[in-house]
Amino acid sequence: MKWPGTITVGVVAITLISCLGGPRRINENKSVFRYNESAGISSLDPAFGRYVENNRALNHLFNGLVQMDSNLNIKPCIAADWDVSEDGKIYTFFLRRDVYFHAHPSFPGGKPRKVTAKDFVYSFLRLVDAKTASPGSWIFSAVDDAQLSHLGFEAPEKYTFRIHLKEAFQPFLGMLTMKYCSVVPHEVVEELGKDFRNKPIGTGPFMFQQWEEGNKLVLLRNEHYFEKNEDGEKLPYLDAVSISFIGDEEVEYLEFLKGNLDFLSGTNGSNFEFLELNGQLKEKYSSKFNMNTMPYLNTEYLGILMDSTKTVMKGSALNSKAVRQAINLGFNRRDMVKYLRNNIGKPAEEGFIPSGLPPFKDNWISGFTYNPDSARALLRLAGYPSGQGMKPIKLTTTSNYLTLCEFIQSQLSEIGIPIVIELNPAATSRELVALSKAAFFRKSWVADYPDAENYLSLFYSGNFTPDGPNYTHFKDVEYDKLYELSRIELDQSRRFEYYKRMEEIILDQAVIVPLYYDRVVHYTKPQVSGLSTNAMNVLDLKKVRVLK
Repeated sequence: MKWPGTITVGVVAITLISCLGGPRRINENKSVFRYNESAGISSLDPAFGRYVENNRALNHLFNGLVQMDSNLNIKPCIAADWDVSEDGKIYTFFLRRDVYFHAHPSFPGGKPRKVTAKDFVYSFLRLVDAKTASPGSWIFSAVDDAQLSHLGFEAPEKYTFRIHLKEAFQPFLGMLTMKYCSVVPHEVVEELGKDFRNKPIGTGPFMFQQWEEGNKLVLLRNEHYFEKNEDGEKLPYLDAVSISFIGDEEVEYLEFLKGNLDFLSGTNGSNFEFLELNGQLKEKYSSKFNMNTMPYLNTEYLGILMDSTKTVMKGSALNSKAVRQAINLGFNRRDMVKYLRNNIGKPAEEGFIPSGLPPFKDNWISGFTYNPDSARALLRLAGYPSGQGMKPIKLTTTSNYLTLCEFIQSQLSEIGIPIVIELNPAATSRELVALSKAAFFRKSWVADYPDAENYLSLFYSGNFTPDGPNYTHFKDVEYDKLYELSRIELDQSRRFEYYKRMEEIILDQAVIVPLYYDRVVHYTKPQVSGLSTNAMNVLDLKKVRVLK
């Protein structure tokens, strides 16, 4: 295979970058897809792919063994095929032989280097290495670290990669679709160290070119990407991707209307203007852009820190289960979704597992619905009749969710629960929650993989933050036992019984305040075609075209 020289690549890059701020078309053969990440991006290292905005960019830059399609089916990626042993404990992957890392000076001749099984051994060992401090290290807790010197990862042949598990774990293959499990080159990681976060080298359809943090991220087409379309045409079609970081969503909304952005995701106070109260696109916008929506595996909720020994919990009324339950009963989720979200989403009245993810179904479990009289009775039981003697409860959130939190604050005040809203930048809010410095906080959980175990893992005591996703530090012996049983249970109906009982424990203890189950909402300009997504809101640009 003949690779282009660095001078040619550099000339193309300079040409593209110089035009990214101008007209979309550089010439009739060049196209750029522009979108915005209002929350910013904290890292381009897949070991730190904790957040949705990071993962969108990582999806352009990196690949793993397997991937998900628009219907959440697991499909080949770098692994052309795989085999699972009868006992469900050994996964063997057979790798493609035409996958290359993007060119880098660390490679021989500065040219792209072929990916082998040893690269996956390195990448996965790096993920679980305490020195890396990856928030995703927990996903390999099922790997058998007693079998091999490589902690359960081995490369028996150049293009054969094998993983040994301690016990059978049905969701495991889906977990490998997470961006944490992307392959990275040891030469570049070891040379750059922490700077790999802002100078990434992967195998993805787009290559890193430039990142002005807080301003713009530019990615260029990988001319030697290994995937092709159904007709054998090379992917991707786009020449470049330009990601801006406009923090003001009102400005983002206006930039989309002006045609400076090709894509707008989600719903906020500005782009609710596009929607009727029933969630449909207003007729006056139907010719200006397209709207696509589907169920989103995302539960929006308020979390409560369950560790009474933490400083922020000293003397807090939240230490009382009755108070936590009263909060859950004290506001109207249906009105909240109808009037604040134009019915985009489903009121979270069944628990934490979102709509659209088995075993969820309407009324499958008895959750919290609006009942102010019961809420007042619980406050009396807790020793706070009509809220008397209760210290104000601080609710930590970001500006994006201020209106929603003010709605809850107003309704809870009517039954005597005093809420004080603390606004922080997204990064600050995340840090406070991760370090257990927020007693009451707005949070969301987007599925990493489509199995309810992913949601229930947030309440397993072995997953305490900052090393895992248990932000509430909830700990319960029965819950932990059920969770451990569910992980190894291969019979789906029995596993779903475990899931239901775990949900009941979470609701009884009122560990969280579920708000609503979200929906994916995408707006695109008419010039954009080929954009697909799934219920996990993955942004896949491999088959996107931006027409004249």
